[in-house]
This record gives sequence, structure tokens and C-alpha cells, in this order.
Amino acid sequence: MEHVIDLHNVSKTYKDFSIPTMNLQVKQGYVTGLIGANGAGKSTTIKLMMNLIQPDAGDVKVFGQDYASHEKAIKERIGFVYDGNVFFEGLNLKDIKRIVGPAYKHWNDQLFYQYVEMFELPLKKPIKTFSKGMQMKASLAIALSHEAELIIMDEPTAGLDPVFRRELLDLLQDLMLDGKRTILFSTHITTDLERIADYIAFLNRGELVFNQTVHEVSETYALVKGGTDLLDRDTEKSFVHVQRAATGFEALTDNVNAVREVFGSSVMIERATLEDIMFYTKGRKSYA
Repeated sequence: MEHVIDLHNVSKTYKDFSIPTMNLQVKQGYVTGLIGANGAGKSTTIKLMMNLIQPDAGDVKVFGQDYASHEKAIKERIGFVYDGNVFFEGLNLKDIKRIVGPAYKHWNDQLFYQYVEMFELPLKKPIKTFSKGMQMKASLAIALSHEAELIIMDEPTAGLDPVFRRELLDLLQDLMLDGKRTILFSTHITTDLERIADYIAFLNRGELVFNQTVHEVSETYALVKGGTDLLDRDTEKSFVHVQRAATGFEALTDNVNAVREVFGSSVMIERATLEDIMFYTKGRKSYA
């Protein structure tokens, strides 16, 4: 099985937002970062993947199966890590283990206590007393304790301090060493993904702009800087977006070779970060 998640011609329409047609695959055994500004469609896409909402059209398959016939089997193999508390606030971790554990065939008490100790989580304090970081750790401990093959994380580092964010990223890298897990990591903090992601899927206004390896993204996109006298209707076709200033222009391109052919050595070409790509693509409405 090459793809753990496969969205084929999926669409979903709300009053003020829509996913027109999405084809998105998540490769098995890798970390895929799902990026986009707030409102780009990341959470809607994850809800479709989790069968929390149903598409208006198209097919959603997870582990090569559809939810209509295999929902329980699919969800046995998924661990969901949210950026806040998804448990009853009055419960403690021991209570949660007692309730959640029997729902999974592969629940492992020994692993649960191992992760609770590793994450330094109190077993007997109510979840409502946990910090945001501790709540996220608790979700991750439970996901790992039923040996989830696919871990879906929705904005897990939002609001966390830099030290804990780095600890989390190191932990996720360690989890991937055995090659058995797949992680889908949704975030608007793109620097996190530049450290750990293998693939980047970029959403903008409900559309998938690209789904490429980190290497392919760095080879395809670049920032270009030069004098505004170089710009005209034809030369601007080399860019996704151009920003002018009194001192010159800065632009994003998704075709570095074309820029080199058009401008030669008269412009400076720099690596574009994921944040640069998000910033300059935000206003773009078509992806020819």
C-alpha cells in the first residue's frame, strides 16, 4: 500500500467556504505537512479524512478502505492529536485509560504507562488542570498506546513555547525511525515542518496548490529580487506574485529555470521558505 490516505475528486461546500475538487494522497511511512493560512481548508480536509464530515462528492479512502464498510477497522489504526482537550475535563488519565483502552484491539497498558512517564504526565490530576502542552502530550500518549499506524495532528504546536515545540518535533522524528508509522501534521507554523516533514501539501482557499517532497519544493520555488525597471507584462509571467517597493521588487517564482532564462544575472535568486510561499500565494486564485 503506497498511500495511507487517498482523497479522489473530493468536494465540500459550505455557505462561506468550499473545497471545489481535491485530489490528495498521503504516502505511507513519511511525515506529510499540511500547510495553509487560517481558513485555507486544513481542518475541513482533516475532518474529511477522519469521517467527521462527509464529502458532497468524491471518494475518501484510508488504508485502501472506505469508511462506509470499514469505519471501525480504519479508526483502530488512527491516532488523532488535537491542539486542545478532547476528553471530559473532570477525568484524569487513569479514568481515560479505563474508558478508552477497551475500545482498541491493540491497546497496550505497558506502552501507555511508558509514555505517561516519558511525558511526565500526572495520572490522577483532572485533564482540566493540564496546560495546553500537557493536553497535547496526553492525546499523543493515548494515540501511541493503541499502536496507531497513522497519526493525524491538527495544529499541535500552536500556542506552545519554543522549547516544548522542539521537544515534540524531536519526539516525532524518533517515532518515525522504525518506518511503520505515517504522520500527517497540519500547521501554519511552517518552520516546524522544515525540520521534520518529508512531503508538503499546501492548501490555499480550499484548493491544493501542490503536494511535493520538501526537496521538490525547494527546487521549484524561489524568491527573486531586482530592479523594477526589469518588470513588464511579459517578464512578470515568470512569477506567482510580485511585490514592488521604491528600492526594487521581490517576487516568488515556481519556475526557477524560466527566471534564469529571462533575467540572467540581473536578478538575485534566493531560496524561498514555506512561509514565503504561503505569503506570496495567498492572493492568487488560479494555479495554471
